[in-house]
Amino acid sequence: MTDAPQSNPAFEIVNPAGKSDILLIADHASLALPPEYGSLGLAPDVLRRHIGWDIGAADVTRRMAELLDAPAVLSGHSRLLFDCNRQPGNPMATPAVSDGVTVPGNQGLDEEEISKRQRLYFDPYHAAIEQHLNAFAARDVIPALISMHSFTPVMDGFERPWHAGLLTNKDERLVAGLLAALNAHHGVVADQNVPYSGDDPSGYTIHVHGEERGVPCVAVEIRQDLIDTHHGAQTWAGMMSGAIGETLKAARPFSLQPVTEWRGAIEA
Repeated sequence: MTDAPQSNPAFEIVNPAGKSDILLIADHASLALPPEYGSLGLAPDVLRRHIGWDIGAADVTRRMAELLDAPAVLSGHSRLLFDCNRQPGNPMATPAVSDGVTVPGNQGLDEEEISKRQRLYFDPYHAAIEQHLNAFAARDVIPALISMHSFTPVMDGFERPWHAGLLTNKDERLVAGLLAALNAHHGVVADQNVPYSGDDPSGYTIHVHGEERGVPCVAVEIRQDLIDTHHGAQTWAGMMSGAIGETLKAARPFSLQPVTEWRGAIEA
């Protein structure tokens, strides 16, 4: 993909010359913050929690890019600076409070500051995804779009029993095959639309780059305690890559199936 963008502080491109018909993305891959923002007023150990990024997602995505020979676009900044999976205008794109934690550097933001963050960090990341998808389209290739995330083992006192969740809205071309392949592994518990739902109106990336374009797409959530070590991330990257390979082999060829509305309307 000679016309694909190069990495910059807003995003990182992994394996840009990957030859498979897959695009991997990771909206919450990084903890990085520009020097002018410091740590947004948070202690380092708090910033390293799930509120700052999707723990393990970057390591899994990088290894999957290698195993699948696929390009990957990873966000280059903390989700607390500007969340790449939130609709611009949604207050949770720059949260003043995240999972009960007050974010001092996000208090009282005016429209100028929010627009600046969007222009410098959100827009370039999504432009990089768009350019990769355009490069596929220029070659008359319909890629699978796989968005990698991770989730906490416990939320609001509830111990989440799943190892992985596959989030879908109306495009379900990949989910059955992926679930069958993952659940074939001894002891693995994977399910659809857990611990979140793909029709959540606060989501953005899969809706815009996947369903609106009509390419087969899914968001993958892996439990963070399974991928917070190098070994765990490598293991799950292998399982996910195998599942994706099996699923795509059985499901191709694809046609474009644009979705112009969602089960839940996207709201600011």
